Amino acid sequence: MMTMKEKYKILTQFIKDISGETPDIETYLFVKDNIPKYHLNIDITSKALKNKLIEVNTTLKFEDKDANEKKSYFEIVYATVISVDNEIKNKKDLEKIILCDVQVIIYPNIEKAFLNLIHNSGFPEIKFEKKIDFEKLYNERLN
Repeated sequence: MMTMKEKYKILTQFIKDISGETPDIETYLFVKDNIPKYHLNIDITSKALKNKLIEVNTTLKFEDKDANEKKSYFEIVYATVISVDNEIKNKKDLEKIILCDVQVIIYPNIEKAFLNLIHNSGFPEIKFEKKIDFEKLYNERLN
């Protein structure tokens, strides 16, 4: 019996796109007071490359959900290329690898890069208190 570990390999991972926008000083001062209300959003997409390779794009956005005129915007798109074993025929197994197993491994890197961006953008006090539960996200997606 193969374990999940051997069913795929992470070949490479990199920041595909990273962006932090705070248009002006007024916005910055406004955001400094309001940033505790910002929300972290995650979106995961994937596309098949050739030779059993899959590109997984994990996008994090940290943004103001309220309709404030003054807002900062932060986004990172993190790409991971994985090779998947030929044994994996089942779509469910593949989804679990992409949405859960790979994410658990790469997430600390994404979070670190993303927090660096936010801290360097003038918001050093920001932490993401809530840890993302990829197992739970994956299961919710099934229902």
